[in-house]
Amino acid sequence: MYKIFSLCYVYIILLLLQVYVIDAANPLAGLQRIRKRVSGVQYFLEHHYGLFYILTNAPLSENEKCSGGDYYLCRCRIEEIHSANWQNVILPNEDICLQDMDIFNEHLVLFLNRKGVPMLCSISLPIYINSKHQMEIEHLNPWFFPLPSNSCSILPGSNHDFMKSVYRAVLSSPVMPDVIVDYDMSRMTFSTVQQDELGGASDNTGSCSAAYELDTDDLIDKQNCEEGNDQNIVPQRWKNFSSIYQCERKEVVSHDGVTVPLTILYSRQSWQRDQSPGLLQAYGAYGDVLDKSWCADRLSLLDRGWVLAFADVRGGGGADSAWHKFGTGLYKRNSIYDFVSCGNYLFNEGYVCRDRLAAMSYSAGCLVVGAAINMYPQLFRAAILKVPFLDICNTLLDPSLPLTTLDYEEFGNPQIQSQFESIQSYSPYDNIPCGVCYPSVLVTASFNDSRVGVWEAAKWVAKVRDNTCSSCSLSVILKTNMTGGHFGEGGRYSQCEEMAYDYSFLMKVCEC
Repeated sequence: MYKIFSLCYVYIILLLLQVYVIDAANPLAGLQRIRKRVSGVQYFLEHHYGLFYILTNAPLSENEKCSGGDYYLCRCRIEEIHSANWQNVILPNEDICLQDMDIFNEHLVLFLNRKGVPMLCSISLPIYINSKHQMEIEHLNPWFFPLPSNSCSILPGSNHDFMKSVYRAVLSSPVMPDVIVDYDMSRMTFSTVQQDELGGASDNTGSCSAAYELDTDDLIDKQNCEEGNDQNIVPQRWKNFSSIYQCERKEVVSHDGVTVPLTILYSRQSWQRDQSPGLLQAYGAYGDVLDKSWCADRLSLLDRGWVLAFADVRGGGGADSAWHKFGTGLYKRNSIYDFVSCGNYLFNEGYVCRDRLAAMSYSAGCLVVGAAINMYPQLFRAAILKVPFLDICNTLLDPSLPLTTLDYEEFGNPQIQSQFESIQSYSPYDNIPCGVCYPSVLVTASFNDSRVGVWEAAKWVAKVRDNTCSSCSLSVILKTNMTGGHFGEGGRYSQCEEMAYDYSFLMKVCEC
């Protein structure tokens, strides 16, 4: 991988998980390694007029052990890149977690996470630092970009022009179709460039004007208003569906007292307290954030009164690196208990009928769902497991498989006795209960899957049919794609057909 930096001054090259730099004006000088590789430590560099800005999670002191901690921002002059004393710019903060950065001629853009909520801000360059005090973002007079108030996801747009002062981003939320926004960092204004249209949308009264245009005064994050940074914000009109679909963000208390973010989506008109069916989704692996961006496919379920819930369990992405860490290895059971706690919350708070809740996940996330079904088979009425990772013990004991050794860091190494016992205690394939009533399950697999072997789904389905009661085994379905891979078949129509099949299964099981 490589990235071209400002004014083509240098290249940053990532080889064998180490960062090197090369002077583009003198390429024959060769590569210079930034730091010696240390397990768990990462460096992300940006160049700005003789300075390297470095986002890293390296230990701040020699006595501190690296545990993949929170990231902080530091900098150094080019000629001092190998110095042990880089200048700290922004140190870790309990409230705000730094996740990424981008740099321009006059501005530094930071991707942040505040208590599970993504944020963007820009800081004017150059930065003047008072080294006597620990610097925090607020000391650098940031401009926090106005964002929708409903669980927004943010993706950077095409920002390749180093000299520009406009930053482009793509915003989305469960109730707002994707919108491209330009943020003018010099003037502290923003404008919408384009927003996806939803053809044929209608509300329950038959009107075709389901999308409502609301002033951004009702949508933007209040961070700027509190700090007096809204004086130059020109009211824009972003379309969203918040008048029809309600999106709520809740904090669910898990088994050990930790609060788990749960995003709940439902139709204001079709939802019925204590009576509606529900679909609970989770992933909880590799530090990946569960996708909660706009998806028009969900509307068919929402309009039928379904509640769609997204549980950001430990093991996935969170406010800080500890959220991932405490859902991996010996802590993996936290992911499962978080998921179960979110399911119980939906019942206890009346969002979902107690016997009409379904679960859904894909790949490594199916480990969480499969284990939860084994532990609490009466919790779910149905489940959909897509290209599922279920036979974790046997898979991780086979180093010839392509991802086995890489997954030791995520799930543990079963060749170590303590880790083997931990993995086996929750492995979905090894803990299928005998003689109990099992929920209806749709399992989809791909014959040419290079990440999760097709045999995992086949073995699990066969064992469930053998172990559970005879009537339950009739509702455990295996659907195998004989041509696709881990991500199924490409093409719009193939994806529509697959989604229609999944939804038909859910409706047949949970709406009767």
